[in-house]
Amino acid sequence: MPGQTNIGEDADDRALGPIAQGLHPVPVHHQAILSVSELVTIGVLQAMKNVSQRAFYHWFKDNCGHLFPQLPHRTRLNRRLRAQHDWTGYFLADPTVLGVADSYGIELRHPVREGRRPGQIGRKGKSNHRWIVGGKLCVVLNKMGLVADWDCATANVHDGTFQPLLAHYDGQMIILTDTGFHRAQGDPANVKICRRGNWNVRMIVETVFSMMSAVWGTKTMHHRAWDGFEARLAYTVAAFNILAQWHGLQPDQQGRVHLSIAQFTL
Repeated sequence: MPGQTNIGEDADDRALGPIAQGLHPVPVHHQAILSVSELVTIGVLQAMKNVSQRAFYHWFKDNCGHLFPQLPHRTRLNRRLRAQHDWTGYFLADPTVLGVADSYGIELRHPVREGRRPGQIGRKGKSNHRWIVGGKLCVVLNKMGLVADWDCATANVHDGTFQPLLAHYDGQMIILTDTGFHRAQGDPANVKICRRGNWNVRMIVETVFSMMSAVWGTKTMHHRAWDGFEARLAYTVAAFNILAQWHGLQPDQQGRVHLSIAQFTL
């Protein structure tokens, strides 16, 4: 197509690995310095590193600069990462008949500092029985424990706010949730509300959240703009799905798949 080029023409596919292979057919503008696969690769690494944008840029330039000789300035790179984060949808897993959904609180600001800055993006809400000022990540996992879809909102909203996300899979997935997703107006037909102690298969979502917290420190972030926060979550979800399948998903004798991302700590 005139004025466009394909992913991978300027990138080393061997260095970009599955990201370059997954996004190879995506067209980009002929004046673009970085292709979409390169941007998603950088975004995934930034999510794994989970440090400030300035600190990540210096680390990335020192360690990976030889792979990206035309790396733009830090601020321009961050704008490009925010603009292209929708391409991470390529790495969402396929839905299965049975799935699990839950929310995960992310602190953007200490509660003591609430309201000190104009334009604060986080809101005050409870997460794990304590107050935070930040946002919520809601994920829908398939039976393998991979993220099939996700959404985010401020920490003060009720989990029932995410019901449209779950209802989107009516006819495709039966989604198990805790009682926090119940609404008095009614629940989607494909959502099964599970009381505490029932359907222990739901623990897989707690395992996924604990891995993200322990390995990548995603329980706390420091974004000042909501689009930057959304982009970071998109790259985090993509990173998890990519790395959890890095060596293949092999069930044990009981049919359980043991997820692991600890070996990918940066």
